[in-house]
Amino acid sequence: MPFYQDVKPQKISRAEHLRRESQRAWEEEGSRYRDHNNKKKSGASGSSDKPAQGGKGGRSASPAAPQKQHAEKPVSRERKPAPAKQPAPRQEDRRVPDVPENLLAGRNPIREALKAGRDIEKLLVAKGELSGSAKEIVAMARERHIPVQTVERSRLDEITRNHQGMLAFASAYRYYEVEDMLADAAAKDEMPFLVVLDGVTDPQNLGAVIRAAACVGAHGVIVPERRAAGLTPSAVKASAGAIETVKVARVTNLGRTLEQLKKQGVWLYAADMVGEDYRKVDFNRPMALIIGAEGDGVSRLVLENSDYRVSLPMRGGVGSLNASVAAGVLLYAALSCRE
Repeated sequence: MPFYQDVKPQKISRAEHLRRESQRAWEEEGSRYRDHNNKKKSGASGSSDKPAQGGKGGRSASPAAPQKQHAEKPVSRERKPAPAKQPAPRQEDRRVPDVPENLLAGRNPIREALKAGRDIEKLLVAKGELSGSAKEIVAMARERHIPVQTVERSRLDEITRNHQGMLAFASAYRYYEVEDMLADAAAKDEMPFLVVLDGVTDPQNLGAVIRAAACVGAHGVIVPERRAAGLTPSAVKASAGAIETVKVARVTNLGRTLEQLKKQGVWLYAADMVGEDYRKVDFNRPMALIIGAEGDGVSRLVLENSDYRVSLPMRGGVGSLNASVAAGVLLYAALSCRE
């Protein structure tokens, strides 16, 4: 039997024929649409085996860029800049210890100041044998009754390096004589009104007393040469300009000076813890008010030579006043009696 069989064609209606044609047309159209999409995807993904030809002269077109993927944003690993280092201070910017304005360093400046008659508070000399110009300078200072202290060389090095074994502290203001104060009172036709500081060592207290003396119209302030504050820059500054109106005298022997004042008719009033209430004392006479040291008060010999001992009553828990405060209270008490 042959592999084929002669069969008569089957007859179909016209409606069936149109339906089959329409179905075949839709199937062909769907096939072309699918083929078009597949080619488009294949070209976009670069899955073609051969590179696409294009451009003039047979140049190959650049390969398509790979498709971007949504990856996480990379973390920045840039290091923060280190803080800038401060430049090292220059030699001239480094702090230098303050040198007192009244300091005289070296042998020649000290010798010239002594020859010129400049007032010197004290002279510091390094330990060791004095010879040559150093011996001469010390002799000149002692002749003028200037305190001379022998100290270690390291003490001088702490103040300044260029000292040549000798330093001097000059007075920040000139001193007067006690006679100048008495003459000033006589010229004004007033009873002498003086203040005497017996061993007050704080320059701030000295400056404050000078200012109080200026406020009450006193004719002068007397200080001893040794173991007492002098007219240093600190004392002058504390007086706040009062040093321009009040004379300050520095004496070698305070006891002898007080005896001379008594001979000239000046009464001595010493501030003391054990004394008469200042409100009952008569200050209306030529007078000198004596204020003692911050801790020890008026010395024994001065108390014995005083005409009056006056005290300030203490009502609170504190047993004493500051030296400059006590001086201010007593000076105004004297002023109220003298007016």
